[in-house]
Amino acid sequence: MNSKRIEQLQQLFESKVKYVEEVEFWEGRELQELLGYSLWQNFQKVIEKGKIACENTGMSVSDHFIDVNKMIEIGKGGKRKIADLMLSRYACYLIAQNGDPRKEIIAFAQSYFAFQTRKQELLQKHIKESERVRAYQKLGESEAKLSEIIRGQGLDRQGFARVMERGQQALFGGKSTIEIKNAMGVPEKRQLRDYLPTITIKAKDLANELTQFNILRDELEGEEEIGAQHESSNKDIRDALTRQNVHPESLPIEEDIRKVRKQLKHDESKNLNEKKKKK
Repeated sequence: MNSKRIEQLQQLFESKVKYVEEVEFWEGRELQELLGYSLWQNFQKVIEKGKIACENTGMSVSDHFIDVNKMIEIGKGGKRKIADLMLSRYACYLIAQNGDPRKEIIAFAQSYFAFQTRKQELLQKHIKESERVRAYQKLGESEAKLSEIIRGQGLDRQGFARVMERGQQALFGGKSTIEIKNAMGVPEKRQLRDYLPTITIKAKDLANELTQFNILRDELEGEEEIGAQHESSNKDIRDALTRQNVHPESLPIEEDIRKVRKQLKHDESKNLNEKKKKK
């Protein structure tokens, strides 16, 4: 397939994109024609295979394959309602993957949607990692504030560390920091939070905020009172998580937060340079 043909097909596929509130989609009937299926009934079989593949990847089928109806003209001014679908890029990719790659248009569609889906996956990954970094920064802030409050109550650094350990054990089902790190495979000299998933980071942050609030409201003093409060705060958060079948000690670790931040900075710098070149 030469470059001119590739450009023609790309323009053809892009011309069929539609938008609802800035969300792009393809109509099933139009994709049927693009991929060279003469009968809707035959194309529906390929769509069903795509839905199965979507479900097997853990994605919501209803988010990517949306049933709709449309009106078509049938001559002499008459109209008839027919079934159709609104398909996301990912849905189109799955459908194309179930076509015959020996056909030029199918081979093109497989590569086209695979490329576009990869871009979307990278965007989603970037958003997810940015959220984790923001949560991590917020946790650092709440921990620093809690340290300031606790040490203002007369506790030294070791006392603060013991209070934090009580809270952490409560959040992780009674396991010590060392036990958790060993079980998760976190390097000995690194902080546990550097490898925690976003939901656990946010849970720790909320527990810190609760402890701060209660120390100031109830005028708690001494390591025992403050430690008991921090333990209680974390236990309450854990109870809320476990009711949703989320157990912090069983969640897999994430990539080292240092590497994530470094990659995000690299991506942002790269995007900025690309924008400058376009200008």
